[in-house]
Amino acid sequence: MKRSAMQRNLSTLCLLIFIVLMPIATFASGEGGHAESGVLLKDFLYRCFNFALMVGLLAYFLNKPIRKGLKERREGIKKTLAEAEAAKQAAEAKYREYSEKLAKATEEIEKITTSIRREGELEREKILIAAKEMAVKIEQEAESKASSMVTNARAELREEAARLAVELAEVMLKKQVSATDQQRLVDEYMQKVGELH
Repeated sequence: MKRSAMQRNLSTLCLLIFIVLMPIATFASGEGGHAESGVLLKDFLYRCFNFALMVGLLAYFLNKPIRKGLKERREGIKKTLAEAEAAKQAAEAKYREYSEKLAKATEEIEKITTSIRREGELEREKILIAAKEMAVKIEQEAESKASSMVTNARAELREEAARLAVELAEVMLKKQVSATDQQRLVDEYMQKVGELH
């Protein structure tokens, strides 16, 4: 099919050359004398024949190299297109890979951020619980110290009250009681105090 198209193109070219050169030959034969016109016509036809022969030889010998060159060029273009397509697919694959990595990295960052927030909240809750426990302990210690101080104060007040009561009783007894009564009361008191301790 390619060869017949080439032959048709060559035949068409020859026909066009013939059509263009024929009027020139006719004109050349009509201008001069008969003898001169025959020589000019022969010369013209000879030149046309040489030109057609040269075109035919060039077409014959250059046909294969031109076809070969065009075929190589076509194959080179196909190869380049295939390489470009492969490069495009590789680039798209890399793009998808990097997009996936970026999406995973974004997801990881969100997870880490959420985890850090959660840990911060847990740590805050632990600190609040520890602070509450510390406050309870401090309150208990304060209550214990206060209770101890109250107990000590009561004991001191009792001792003071007892001492004052003894002094008051002594003063009253000195006014109302005689020496023998005093001695008997002191002995009774001492006996009671001894029983208490």
